[in-house]
Amino acid sequence: APNWGSGFLPGAFQGTPVRSRGIPILNLKRPETLDQEKQRQLLDYAAKLNHEHQARHPAEAALEARIESFELAYRMQSAAPEALDLTGESAATRKLYGIERGKPGEYFGSQCLMARRLVERGVRFVQLYSGGGHGDNNWDAHGSITGNHNKHCAATDQPMAGLIEDLAQRGLLDETLVVWGGEFGRTPQKQGKGGRDHHPFGFTMWMAGGGIKGGTSYGETDEVGYHAAIDRTSIHDIHATILHLMGMDHERLTYHFSGRDFRLTDVAGKVIDKVIA
Repeated sequence: APNWGSGFLPGAFQGTPVRSRGIPILNLKRPETLDQEKQRQLLDYAAKLNHEHQARHPAEAALEARIESFELAYRMQSAAPEALDLTGESAATRKLYGIERGKPGEYFGSQCLMARRLVERGVRFVQLYSGGGHGDNNWDAHGSITGNHNKHCAATDQPMAGLIEDLAQRGLLDETLVVWGGEFGRTPQKQGKGGRDHHPFGFTMWMAGGGIKGGTSYGETDEVGYHAAIDRTSIHDIHATILHLMGMDHERLTYHFSGRDFRLTDVAGKVIDKVIA
C-alpha cells in the first residue's frame, strides 16, 4: 500500500515491517541446514548475477532494491533478534510503557519499547502505527467518538508518555524527533448516533524532542473547531519543519523522477520557526 511505500524514491529506501505480536520479522531465521559461510557464498553469487544484470539494465530500480534487501536481511539476522527482544527489559521499564498482560497498552507499549531499542542501536527512522483493523479496531470513529477514542487513547497514552520519558532519561530525546499525528481529524458535529466524520480542515498534531520548543502551541481553529483560522499550517509546512530539524533544506532537497526534479514538499511548505527551540 502507498502508506508503507517509498513513494517516488527507489525501492531500496523501503522500510522493513515489524510485527507487534508474535515473531517481529518473519522468515529472518537462517535454516538450520544452512550454515553462515554457505549462506554468505550463496548471497555473494546471487549478488554477482544481479550486478551483471544491473550493468546491462542500469535503470531497473527494482533490481537495485532486491540486491539491497538481500544484504539487509543478512545483516538483520544477527542484529534484529537482539534489538527486538524485550525479555531483558526490567519490570519497571515495562510498567513505564504500560506493558501489562491484559491491559490496554500491552501491544502498543511493546511497539514503543521496540522503537526505543531501535533508536538506541542507530536506526534513523521508526514509524509506529496505532489501529488499522476493521470496525472499532481503528481510529475511524464513525459510530461512537466517545467509545472509540476512549479505547484507543487508553491503549496509546501511557506507552507514548513512557517512550518520551524513557528517551529523555537515556539522553536520547534531544536528538530524537517524535511526531504524533494522522492524516485528518474528526468533525465537530456528530455523525449518526454519536460518531464523527473525516475532517481535514482543522486538527492537531504534536511533536517532542529533536529541537522542538516544548510547551508551545501553534495555530488555532475557529470558535467551533471547524476550520484552521490562525497560523494555518499545511502538511507541507509540517514536512518542511521535520526536514529542517533533520538538518535538510526542503527547498534544495530534490529527487529526479519521471523527467523532473521533485521536492519532498512539492512546490509549497515553510519551516514553522515558532515551534523550534
